[in-house]
Amino acid sequence: MASLPRVLMTGWLACSLFLASTTWADEIPIDSAQAAASPAEPTDAEWLKILRRSADALQWSDEVIRHDWRLQRRPGADICRILDPRDEVVHEGSRQACLEALATLERTGRVPAVTGPTVIVLHGLGEGRRSMRPLVDHLRNNIDATVLAFGYASTTTGIDDHGRSLDAVIKHLPAADSISFVGHSMGNLVVRRWMDLAADGDLARVRRMVMLGPPNQGSELARMVAKIGVLAALSNGAARELVLEWSKISPNLAVPPCPFGIVAGGKGDDRGYSSLLVGDDDTVVRVEETRLPGEHDFLLLPVHHAAMMKNPAVQQATAAFLKTGRFPAPAAAK
Repeated sequence: MASLPRVLMTGWLACSLFLASTTWADEIPIDSAQAAASPAEPTDAEWLKILRRSADALQWSDEVIRHDWRLQRRPGADICRILDPRDEVVHEGSRQACLEALATLERTGRVPAVTGPTVIVLHGLGEGRRSMRPLVDHLRNNIDATVLAFGYASTTTGIDDHGRSLDAVIKHLPAADSISFVGHSMGNLVVRRWMDLAADGDLARVRRMVMLGPPNQGSELARMVAKIGVLAALSNGAARELVLEWSKISPNLAVPPCPFGIVAGGKGDDRGYSSLLVGDDDTVVRVEETRLPGEHDFLLLPVHHAAMMKNPAVQQATAAFLKTGRFPAPAAAK
């Protein structure tokens, strides 16, 4: 019989995964023409591969990104690695050793440089950058910019650490003359934390930002977890900050100094998708919690939190805002 601590930890992990809306479907190829159909149940081997990949993604944060190449660091240690576009490890060692190895790969032309307009896409809590792949693919096909997926160890350390990892990525993009952001859920808080600590020169390069389901005013769902003592005690990293320390982290989240638009999921009524939450919601974040003074545009779409990056209307609206600074009219976004 499993020990009580293990049972409690399992319960907390299940709760965390629910709150983060992590699904195996993020790792399974989806035919956009069959988006409404359920994907085939993965085999045991596929499940094992997905679980290993997801667990691994939660242990590393990107520090340098070159298209689909990346140099990653394990938080809290001078342990780094370089991943190729297939996510195969091609070099491991200290940060300095990996920077030197990456520089060699760049000099030989194996790793291409990033120049011109650039968009950085960020995932949410408990997810990995692969969860954003449907949106990244759409943007790469529909906007004139280099689109990068930023991955960070979302459950391992706090938002401040994630903001500093993002800062390292941006400092290693000297030829990106403009930088825009697309964040899902907590990824938006990471960008806002970076904006609070960023150098003026880097902030001057920021062009636009699209927020998808952002908990800009904290999370009622997280506050519910805080009332469950055992779950609150087991939380750590960014999850703990959302559950127990929102009043401490929120003053350090900057309002974007660039035009930014917010896409919220909801039914457009006073009930929303979740019976646990008061008012309209996307099953995880209440519509009211997404709002932020200074927003340049706001769009409400009938989409669940976990499905935003796969939803065609969300994808089209995101591309439109990055290109024009405005969302399309709801009818045109369908």
